[in-house]
Amino acid sequence: MVREAHGYDILSDLFSGNSPEFPVDRSKLGFAPLAEQLRPRTPDEVIGQQHLLGPGKPLRLAFESGQPHSMILWGPPGVGKTTLARMMATQFNCAFIALSAVFSGVKEVREAVAQAELWRDQGRRTILFVDEIHRFNKAQQDGFLPFVESGLLTFIGATTENPSFEIISALLSRATVYVLKPLDEAEMGQLFDRARERALPDLAFDEAARARLVGLADGDARRLLNALEQVRIAARTAGIAAVDGHFVEETVAQSLRRFDKGGDAFYDQISALHKAVRGSHPDAALYWFCRMLDGGADPRYLARRIIRMAWEDIGLADPRAMQVANDAAATYERLGSPEGELALAEAVLYLAVAAKSNAGYLAFNAARAFVKQDGSRPVPEHLRNAPTRLMKELGYGREYRYAHDEPEAYPAGETYLPDGLAEPGWYEPTPRGLEGRIGEKLAHLRDLDRKAKK
Repeated sequence: MVREAHGYDILSDLFSGNSPEFPVDRSKLGFAPLAEQLRPRTPDEVIGQQHLLGPGKPLRLAFESGQPHSMILWGPPGVGKTTLARMMATQFNCAFIALSAVFSGVKEVREAVAQAELWRDQGRRTILFVDEIHRFNKAQQDGFLPFVESGLLTFIGATTENPSFEIISALLSRATVYVLKPLDEAEMGQLFDRARERALPDLAFDEAARARLVGLADGDARRLLNALEQVRIAARTAGIAAVDGHFVEETVAQSLRRFDKGGDAFYDQISALHKAVRGSHPDAALYWFCRMLDGGADPRYLARRIIRMAWEDIGLADPRAMQVANDAAATYERLGSPEGELALAEAVLYLAVAAKSNAGYLAFNAARAFVKQDGSRPVPEHLRNAPTRLMKELGYGREYRYAHDEPEAYPAGETYLPDGLAEPGWYEPTPRGLEGRIGEKLAHLRDLDRKAKK
């Protein structure tokens, strides 16, 4: 039974008669979505998350302890965060208040606290569940922190974003973070079989239909159950009892893969793409590139990242990589999708097989760091421009040696750094690709310098 009040829900266990306010008859939940009807009631009924719920694992031990504690459940959508929070309330016989950070603010938090105080006076603990806790700002998170500290509330937050970045440190220090994982293919198969047996006994699914539904769900249990519900409605409307892969394709809307454009999964995948390119694995690089396209990533964003890879990880070892990356980005702008995506894919392949060097990247970072902490050293007089008579009289540029007038077009022994600054050696070419030849040239020039100083 659910009762909405001023932006928050006061909920009991949906599947038992242990409600603090209302008895619930499970048989009357037929009107509820399939995902709600099949929500697990006990840890043993949960599919997946065995790294947390298996024998001797952290959440299993928490359930067995009989003592609720504050926690943050971090994971992608549809992996059981809300289910586990409700299960905690049921197992520990606690009152349960659910807030959505999207629709709630400080006012709703205060109302929840007032309700918790009433239940405390009745001898009942309260679990406060905040869905999408990362959407609460600092002030809102601070709002219920004192009540968590006092023990009035046991806090359970659910988030799809990295808690390290989105949750205030004071709250993080008082809550255990549990990382939930997407369901794998075998676990999704178990969920499919359970749903078909309990809720869709009148429908037969062939292997192609089963595989397509599991694939479309992409590790999201809620998405799978919603897709099954969609198929059930469509099958009843069409008057059929056997569902094949073609019927699934026709009736289940093609949805995006698992990531939103600002979420952790998105950045995990771009990280994997970058690392595959850096590690010179063209197939892996192509895989992650296609995964991101399939997930709805903006090809222009990918083009910008590909250009960054060329400069950061290939550099002067193969200057053609920068040109290939830029040309691919320009091609995409001219052709658009899907034709232009081929150019980006080939740029990814070129970068993956190109010689690698981060010497320029490291030299730039080292030079910037030095300049940031160093003083403003004057330009040596021989390097200064002298466009006026006064400047010439002051000696500006008088001792300058014009490189093109020197043997090998190199003024051996000359210095171009501020006075008193030793050679820092920031740029150290690698022996790979063109940079190997650059290194040989620089070694030769340093040898000329040494001879000139004798």
